[in-house]
Amino acid sequence: MAEYALSPPPVPVVPVEGQAGGFPVRRILCVGRNYAAHRREMGGDDRDPPFFFAKPADAVVPPGRDPAYPPRTANLHHEIELVVAIGAAGRDVPVEGALSLVYGYAVGVDLTRRDLQNAAKDKGHPWDASKGFDDSAPISAIRRWTGAPPEGRIALSVNGQVRQDATVADMIWNVAEIVAEASKLWALAPGDLIYTGTPEGVGPLARGDRVEGEVEGVGRLSFTVA
Repeated sequence: MAEYALSPPPVPVVPVEGQAGGFPVRRILCVGRNYAAHRREMGGDDRDPPFFFAKPADAVVPPGRDPAYPPRTANLHHEIELVVAIGAAGRDVPVEGALSLVYGYAVGVDLTRRDLQNAAKDKGHPWDASKGFDDSAPISAIRRWTGAPPEGRIALSVNGQVRQDATVADMIWNVAEIVAEASKLWALAPGDLIYTGTPEGVGPLARGDRVEGEVEGVGRLSFTVA
C-alpha cells in the first residue's frame, strides 16, 4: 500500500440513477461557445473547432447540495449544459467511434465569474479563476445511456422565470464531434466529465436565487445559491 505525507483527499462522486455506486470524477472538461446564438451573445459568429477549458474535479456540486456564491465577483452567471460522462478510455478516437466512450449524460450548470472572465479576456489571461472555482460545476445524477445522444429541450429558470430555452440539437459541435476532438487533446478515461456548452440567455445570479434546469430525456437539476 502506498504511503502519503498527507491523507489523500476524497474522490468527488456523482450519483448514477438506479445504482448504489456513484460515478467517480477524474476531471472536468468544458466546451466554450457551442451554440450559435450564445456565440453571438458573447461576441462571435463562426464555426471554429471546439475549444476547451477545465474545472477541477472537486468543483462538482452533486444533487442535494447548494453551491456557495463565490468570493471576488459581483457578476456570477449561470450556463445550463448537457454533460457527457465518459466510461471508457480513448485517445485519437474517430468521430464514428466516439459514442462508444459515453457512459451516460447529466444536466450541469457551468457557473462563471463573468466579471473576472471579461477582465481576463481583455488582458489575454487564462480563465481559471473565472471558471474553475469552488462549487462551479453543479450537476444532476447521471443517466446511463446507449444509442443516439439527447437532442431535445435544454432550459434553465431562475426563481420560476425562464432564462435559457433551446434544444441540444442546436449545438454547433455535436456530442460525437466533441468527444472525438477532446480525445485528440487528452487521453480520455473513465471518470471524465465533459460540459458541452450553453445556449443563449446566460445571466446573473444572486444569493438566495433558486435555479432549476433540465435536459429533455436526461433529467433535472435544482439548487439554491447559498
